[in-house]
Amino acid sequence: MSEKAGHQHSAESWGTGRAVARIPRVSGGGTSRSGQGAFGNMCRKGRMFAPTKIWRRWHRHINQNQRRYATASALAASALPALVEARGHRISKLPQVPLVVDNSVEKFEKTKQAVALLKALGAFDDVEKSKASHKVRPGVGKMRGRRHVSRHGPLVVFDKDDGISQAFRNIPGVDLCSVHALNLLQLAPGGHVGRFVIWTEGAFKALDSIFGTSKTAGVEKHGYNLPHAILSNADIARIINSDEVQAAVKPIQTPAKVPRQKKNPLKNLNVLLKLNPYAKTEKRAAILSEARHRARLAASLSKRGVAKKDAKAGKGAKAGKAAAAPAKAAPKKK
Repeated sequence: MSEKAGHQHSAESWGTGRAVARIPRVSGGGTSRSGQGAFGNMCRKGRMFAPTKIWRRWHRHINQNQRRYATASALAASALPALVEARGHRISKLPQVPLVVDNSVEKFEKTKQAVALLKALGAFDDVEKSKASHKVRPGVGKMRGRRHVSRHGPLVVFDKDDGISQAFRNIPGVDLCSVHALNLLQLAPGGHVGRFVIWTEGAFKALDSIFGTSKTAGVEKHGYNLPHAILSNADIARIINSDEVQAAVKPIQTPAKVPRQKKNPLKNLNVLLKLNPYAKTEKRAAILSEARHRARLAASLSKRGVAKKDAKAGKGAKAGKAAAAPAKAAPKKK
């Protein structure tokens, strides 16, 4: 954006006394533009408020190892069906993931050949999903050269371009990329790994020479050596569960459980005193009332025990007196 945008008028404020705003106005006469407001962000053909400056840092330096690591991580994620499906791609009809096709595909020049290939592989559902998602972008972006948005479809990675870019370029959602210039923005759009990638055989074999073999990757440095057949295998679960990898992997370390005492801060007397100055008095009163209650309860129980003993003793005395008293003589008959 030009620094002079919105300031290219011979405009000057009229000042006060004309019952109009003091915004700068275009000088001259005889046209509809003369007398109109200028420069302000509220004026037609005026400047923008807080425009993006031309000296803004659009690019950031990232270390080469970090960029390589990110690319390798995105490539590894494209080989996991769970991550590919989680990204929204339709891969239920595919024979395998990652999908590798013959090198003859690189010589396709017609779009109908590419469509027939995608339908034969079961990958055309993802293309239809991208086509159905094509819609107008909400917001101001549709006036700035990015009017439509759509979901990403499959990414076709090739080794040699013998017409393959011309065959696939007109299919919605399909992107193309050379294996010698892998683009991280295409492998992980929006920062989300798991892009559905279709490889040609030459491109898939070239990955070993681009990202190194077992020796250059430093595998032997750690005391174990993986055969080349495992590195060329696309089954990640089989690689992880192989004897070579498991022999070098450290066992799972369970952290020691440290018993921690649960403390309620509200039960702490110092905290309670800070929150409520009357807490100490209330606590003492509660202790005294509980002690009084226990004393009353003990006294009542002792009284009941004495009364029961007296009652038992009284019943025994009455029975003894009745036994000691002589039986009354029967009344004489006249």
